[in-house]
Amino acid sequence: MTIPDDGETVGLFEPLMVSEGSPARAGLNDLALDLAEKSAAFRSSLPASVAEALVDLVRAMNCYYSNLIEGHDTHPVDIERALRNDYSADPKKRDLQLEAKAHVAVQKWIDEDGMPEPPTAPASIIDLHRRFCELLPPELLFVENKETGEKIPVVPGELRRRYVEVGRHVAVSPGAVPRFLERMHKAYSLPGRIEPILASACAHHRLLWVHPFLDGNGRVARLMSYAMLRKALDTRGLWSVARGLARQEIAYKDHLAACDALRQGDRDGRGTLSEAALASFADFFLRICIDQVEFMESLMRPDRLRDRILIWAEEEMRAGALPQKSDVVLKAVLYQGQIERGEVEIILGTSDRTARRITSALLEAGALSSASTRAPLRLAFPAKFAGRWMPGLFPEQAA
Repeated sequence: MTIPDDGETVGLFEPLMVSEGSPARAGLNDLALDLAEKSAAFRSSLPASVAEALVDLVRAMNCYYSNLIEGHDTHPVDIERALRNDYSADPKKRDLQLEAKAHVAVQKWIDEDGMPEPPTAPASIIDLHRRFCELLPPELLFVENKETGEKIPVVPGELRRRYVEVGRHVAVSPGAVPRFLERMHKAYSLPGRIEPILASACAHHRLLWVHPFLDGNGRVARLMSYAMLRKALDTRGLWSVARGLARQEIAYKDHLAACDALRQGDRDGRGTLSEAALASFADFFLRICIDQVEFMESLMRPDRLRDRILIWAEEEMRAGALPQKSDVVLKAVLYQGQIERGEVEIILGTSDRTARRITSALLEAGALSSASTRAPLRLAFPAKFAGRWMPGLFPEQAA
């Protein structure tokens, strides 16, 4: 089919950044620097072994909240089951598990530096969509025309070939999408310390304004911003903005809608769209980021985390779910970051057989992990324990 192009100029979605002359810019600069400092402090506070374990849980958390914004509720416990190929017998729940598994796979690709080009490059944006959608079940790869009832297939990695309307916003014609994406990439390829952080917020809205795909734009935008923040702040995947956006979903969507507005008078920047609205969204976005870093930092404070895990272990031992002295092994791992398997016998002052039994029980429970039968023992953060170990990270799973 011929792809219609109405010849729109890229000036239609200017400004792409909050200008230095904006009254809001100084405050945004302060927020960006505050975020950079807090993120770096949190990252440096974590032992490497703990950080590595936390990344896996954050992926499931990020996936849960990003999908929740789209109205899809797949609890991180069910996401972890999907990662082990343990799926629900309910076809709808299974499809949502596959969707979540796809999201985690794409974020893992980002975390492992698989993205060859910057996150705002058109090729990267297309790759995010392709990698996510190609793992989805067929039942989730279509959109429905509300007026005609027509089911339109969504092709992984394919820019839309149709006109779309999102709320009150009529997106640019399909043929215009590539040049708007190119303009975005050029505008957001910025040096320095502050600009790349601010760009992660501004690009979030502008990508949604372009609406390059028939479906999946929200998740692609959040994954793109995640990748931008990871690069700009070296987050190591230890926190995510998605949780904060989901917890303030109404405000998030209101801000996005406000950014679609045209410039309001001579004092509202020099572009076609409102600079004040873009600045307001950037302020909201950066404050959400800071809040999430502070939240994760509060959960991971060594003394409090140790107390919560050891109280849990004591309760499990009393209930007979873990062998006695399991807490001693956990305490050693919590203080040292990791321990060799051969150390367990010495730490416990017991026989090798007892040490192996306790080690096996902790591994089977998911409290510890190990890359192989000879590799060191490290702390794990399974989603099923998050309610006790890291309260507030996500809601308890419904019974």
